[in-house]
Amino acid sequence: MTPNVTEKRLDERFVHAWKGKEDEDCLWWQGEWWSWNRLNVLADDCEEKLRDAGLERGQRIALLLPNSPMVFAICVAVWRLGAAVAPLNARAGVFNLLSTIKMLDVNAVFVPQEKLGASSEMEKESGIPVLGADTVTPLNKCRMRQGGIESNDIAVIFSTSGTSGNPKAVPCTHKNLTTNVDDCIPAAKGLVSDDSVFLNVLPNFHAFGFTAAGLLPIMNGVRQAVVPTFVPVDNTITAIKGAGVNAIIAVPTLLAFILGALAKKNEILSGMKFVICGGDKLNPDMDARCQKYLGIGILEGYGLTECSPVVAFNPSMKRRKLGTVGPKFNALETQIRDREGRLIDLHEEGVLWLKGASVVDGYFRDEENTAERFKGGWFNTGDVVRIDDDGYIRIVDRATDIIIVSGFNVYPQEVEATLRKHPAVKAAVAVGEKNNVAGELVKAFIILEDGRTATPKELMDYCKEHLAHYKVPRKIGFVTEYPLSPAGKILRRELRKIKITK
Repeated sequence: MTPNVTEKRLDERFVHAWKGKEDEDCLWWQGEWWSWNRLNVLADDCEEKLRDAGLERGQRIALLLPNSPMVFAICVAVWRLGAAVAPLNARAGVFNLLSTIKMLDVNAVFVPQEKLGASSEMEKESGIPVLGADTVTPLNKCRMRQGGIESNDIAVIFSTSGTSGNPKAVPCTHKNLTTNVDDCIPAAKGLVSDDSVFLNVLPNFHAFGFTAAGLLPIMNGVRQAVVPTFVPVDNTITAIKGAGVNAIIAVPTLLAFILGALAKKNEILSGMKFVICGGDKLNPDMDARCQKYLGIGILEGYGLTECSPVVAFNPSMKRRKLGTVGPKFNALETQIRDREGRLIDLHEEGVLWLKGASVVDGYFRDEENTAERFKGGWFNTGDVVRIDDDGYIRIVDRATDIIIVSGFNVYPQEVEATLRKHPAVKAAVAVGEKNNVAGELVKAFIILEDGRTATPKELMDYCKEHLAHYKVPRKIGFVTEYPLSPAGKILRRELRKIKITK
């Protein structure tokens, strides 16, 4: 009996999906199409180099690389050897990610070849080999740190900051990811077809970009245009036109950049079949602009890294409901609970809990956070929702204080911990402020140490040295005290209302 496609490992799917069309177009990169065979030759070479270096089943490789054919090649090679990849934000820099890299207990770190020299200090401090990789040329000889064996079922580990400000990692198995990829197909009829061409420009360290824009097409024998970054946006538009992209997977910020650039030139792109947007709440005004310049409206969706990641999206222009994220995938079970965890009616407003084959079992080597969010096979999304009679989900509020900047999670505690390390800062509270382009921006309120002074620019520059760019506060205000509840809890909602003028 032939195994169900969903049950295959990703490296097996990579072969299965392209059987019989190995010489056909697979990836569009820098103005030319790569066949599957060309990509597979690069993956074979990576596999040989990594095997010779001693990479073992159950180990992990960290990737600080922009989207490129090499990212796919290394991933496939690692999976064939029974190991896992951990994509990280290359813009943050290796040294700033040191605590995350140590927590992941990786056996090597790949960085762009041109940044190899700047990473030497990190290797000295951590003992973890830092290796250079080009976007398309074969790897040089590799070396590995030994140890750190985990389950060889793990395929990808996505990292984010925990609610305490400490790194938190989500280990997705091959089954988690193949299930999610396959669940996307019936959710939107025609999304995956012989004439589909996806845009893969979202960063690969983001679960939505890695899975929905990258794995979904390549694991189903569908073409994609791979773009290393969406700025400058003209490069993205060139890729859309050059490759004939007709399916855009985006976050609101990316879409705003594309639509803004098209509006500036009064240019209209034709032939678009799907624009699916997730990662943050969508501004309804963007839909009309999308219809004007891309010829089609937006299908809003919703996902979480712990769900590998897509949970729901509107199925079609005809069946969509603006302001909702669509119905949940059929393979997922849902519950609605109150904030104390008690089960309530499915159509009452409450916290969404999910269960299914795409939901991970817990966090990587983190019993405390796992116990807090995973109970009896169910995952607490932390999002307050309302589900209508047709099953469409409306996101009402966030049960946590996460700030979402350009589709990326920013945990206030991490920003606050960084600010408090500045010698002039006594206390810091970070909250989100709505922004038309990024969805939200980080703003911070500071109480200074007695007798010390600091300017907003000085503190922002300090944060730029220690945080990823999207986590840096764009506005900083100074206060002498914080608004408190009767129980002494800082009222973040009151701080959100305070405007900071530059």
